[in-house]
Amino acid sequence: MTTSADLLVIGAGPFGLSLAAHARALGLSTIVLGKPMGFWKENMPRGMYLRSGCDWHLDADGRHTIEAFLATRGQAPADVEPLSRDFYLDYADWFMRQAGIEPRPGMVRALERTPGGFIATLDNMSLIEARNVAVAVGFGNFANLPVELARMLPPSRWSHTGYPGDLARFKDKRVMIVGGRQSAFEWAAILADEGAAQVHVSHRHDSPAFEASDWSWVNPLVDGMVDDPGWFRGLAKEEQDGLVRRLWIEGRSKVEPWLESRVMRPGVSLWPRTNLVSSTETADGLAVTLDNGTTLYVDHVILATGYRVRMARVPFLADLQGELDVADGFPVLDEQFQTSVPGLFITSMPATRDFGPFFAFTVSVRTSARLIVRAIASR
Repeated sequence: MTTSADLLVIGAGPFGLSLAAHARALGLSTIVLGKPMGFWKENMPRGMYLRSGCDWHLDADGRHTIEAFLATRGQAPADVEPLSRDFYLDYADWFMRQAGIEPRPGMVRALERTPGGFIATLDNMSLIEARNVAVAVGFGNFANLPVELARMLPPSRWSHTGYPGDLARFKDKRVMIVGGRQSAFEWAAILADEGAAQVHVSHRHDSPAFEASDWSWVNPLVDGMVDDPGWFRGLAKEEQDGLVRRLWIEGRSKVEPWLESRVMRPGVSLWPRTNLVSSTETADGLAVTLDNGTTLYVDHVILATGYRVRMARVPFLADLQGELDVADGFPVLDEQFQTSVPGLFITSMPATRDFGPFFAFTVSVRTSARLIVRAIASR
């Protein structure tokens, strides 16, 4: 079976849903592929909270906002902030209903060019023809797995925060987390809540401060890119680095203050300024040794080592790799998120090279949607 559309959106997370809603609102026939908020539901643990507030909503047209959703529940932002993962999933479900979006659950096996655009082959072998394609696959393909750690640790003894599974399985277990940012500390808190016997958090730098981050300066910059999409790439390198550093300070040298009481308690140990240097299977579990000489015995190691974009890891783009310009693993994008393949757009984390680090966060979904839809309409 073959269907056709003006726009095929691959990915049903925040970037894909925002884009699809804006495209539909402007009259473009649009198909969305992917499990709705699948990565959030399957790869983010229960008990997780967002660092963003109610102003980071999904609607580029400003109607179906988080505050509008709260109004249907008789609530105010103060009643729900910090936003829980479960609350955000409820909002996303409501947003889809309001916008009339019904993502198809199929996965794309292959994407090929045609004289009129593209044809996508799905896992059930059905076909979708589209004049334009927007790839909004988020983080899922890009887990950063440091080679030295992957080689050091037995395969059955480690996982990544991008694929944690149900953390309740670590009840009464000893767990080490490698990393020292928000996800590492939040996973530590959740593991302790789930009854882990011990949680160790090892990181190369000083432990971050339990301090509220200031995101107020981010929204005006991102919103302003609708009218000046080349703003970030037009900055001098030192100015770009300064913005990256400022975002790094807010997002990575601080963790949310509501985590402090959940982390700083018996059973959770922080090991700042340390690296794992070896691991050995023993009768008492996995012995992991830090470069300060400490040896700890654990049952599992979780790598909170972030994400690294490598477009070659997106399987369905294999047939287009020869035409897709890439720099350091990132797609080379024009000022409307269009790649070197006409009609193929890529957003979310892969757009951070050309649009700035803000595009790894949901604050950027609305700007992304408006610029891509504007480009498609002009085509």
